[in-house]
Amino acid sequence: MIEEETGLDKNAVHRILTDHLHTQKICVKLVLKNLSVEQKANQLGICQDLLGRLKIEPHFLDKVITRDESWVFDYDPKTKRQSAEWHTISSPRLKKARMSRSRMKTMIIVFFDSHGIVHKEFVPPGQTVNHAFYKDVLERLRKRVQRVQTDIADNWAKKNIPILPHPPYSPDLAPCDLYLFSKLKSKLKGHHFGTMENIQKVVTDELHTLRENDFQYCYDQWKKCWNHCVTSQGSYFEGDNL
Repeated sequence: MIEEETGLDKNAVHRILTDHLHTQKICVKLVLKNLSVEQKANQLGICQDLLGRLKIEPHFLDKVITRDESWVFDYDPKTKRQSAEWHTISSPRLKKARMSRSRMKTMIIVFFDSHGIVHKEFVPPGQTVNHAFYKDVLERLRKRVQRVQTDIADNWAKKNIPILPHPPYSPDLAPCDLYLFSKLKSKLKGHHFGTMENIQKVVTDELHTLRENDFQYCYDQWKKCWNHCVTSQGSYFEGDNL
């Protein structure tokens, strides 16, 4: 189009765009949802409020428990990067057949804070994850917190539990998506486990390998994401060069 408008040949147009204007062609980034102006403003406002609170209470996240759930498969193929091998320049490029995840899978629900796993459980096969089921899960979490989290046990015993706001359609601000599940699943890719019991055992064992500094790193990244959200003015920022 530029060639037709200017009369310049294609090579000259390309040289101007790349060498002089320093532009490049970038692929479209897929996002969960095109956020409306109101949704961006809401996301921006929440992150600004959390950053403001962090200045007043630098350690308030120490008492915050977050949670998420995710499917874990009997077989999840390795990524192309995980399948990479060392070869000489003259070696032919590796080829790998496209493979799909297995149908056997289990859903895990994980609650954790900046010190470690607080509570986890696997959803029974065939169980619908609805409000009634989650109410029971939260009750089991509450009893667990009363036993192991003495500094916040009284509030949880009285069901006086403050909620930290989280904007909808915002996986780039979710701690589990930021760190926990990606780290967990990367170690499971490329393995066949055979049975539901084996999947759950391996997942449990992997969670036990995580240390407190792993969770502190996750929470540090969470704080950085609030800044990224402010920089992007409430837009999705995952994958952007911020």
